[in-house]
Amino acid sequence: MNAQNTRLGIWLMIATTFIFAVQDGISRHLAGEYNVLMVVMIRYWFFAAFVMTIASRKAGGLRAAATTSQPLMQAFRSLLLVTEICVMIFGFTLLGLVESHAVFACYPLLIAALSGPVLGEKVGWRRWLAIGVGFVGVIIILEPGFGVFEPQAIVPLIAALMFALYGLLTRYVARRDTAATSFFWTGTVGSVAMTAVGMWFWEPMIASDWVWMGALCITGAAGHWTLIKCYEVAEASAVQPFAYLQLMFASTIGILAFSETIRLNVALGGALIVGAGLFTLWRQRRAA
Repeated sequence: MNAQNTRLGIWLMIATTFIFAVQDGISRHLAGEYNVLMVVMIRYWFFAAFVMTIASRKAGGLRAAATTSQPLMQAFRSLLLVTEICVMIFGFTLLGLVESHAVFACYPLLIAALSGPVLGEKVGWRRWLAIGVGFVGVIIILEPGFGVFEPQAIVPLIAALMFALYGLLTRYVARRDTAATSFFWTGTVGSVAMTAVGMWFWEPMIASDWVWMGALCITGAAGHWTLIKCYEVAEASAVQPFAYLQLMFASTIGILAFSETIRLNVALGGALIVGAGLFTLWRQRRAA
């Protein structure tokens, strides 16, 4: 991998995190006005069309993309992701973008912690120490010992746990399936599942919000496209640390668009989580 490709990959990752942050801001707006399940359903319709279009243009077409020897696992991880998206967007409506993303940033630590029991990977004491520091950051953000603990504060933590498990299962199925197959199942199964659930919660949407919905669908497809291109031109270990910029971008949108604030405990806890996550990624890269 040459330096030019790595540099391009870094810029693509930065673009991806910005696009996904914008997507989260739009999701926060729409979920504040309409049912979360309906919003995610429409978003997944566009996502499914996007992945099917990509699959149809590759060798073997849709049949090749859909072929897998582990359909139950592919379906489960796809359902896990779409459920996580619903939970995370619901968290936006409860806590806002700043605090939700600050807690959600712990998902790489959860992946590191669960990689042993799920994938049989070895987790050394240094990574366990980093995981512990990261969860101290989560505790600082949630403030369980101050006043009455609000149950909604753990919603983004649940989303982070689900996304971490999704990431691990994606690595598991990658042992026998291509990335194109996993991507195809993610979009199509998620769309079918959300249609089955979301249609029961349909609400009329005003014209201006249909514009926002269109923007949500476009940013979703654009973010996945830039992420795919990012991993095509650069190694994941080189670009993954820049994924933490989504926390910064999302927090900026939360402050500017939704008048959110950054409390001291959130800033301190978020810094610990990001620092621990970067250390974990560094250790993983050295081990590789």
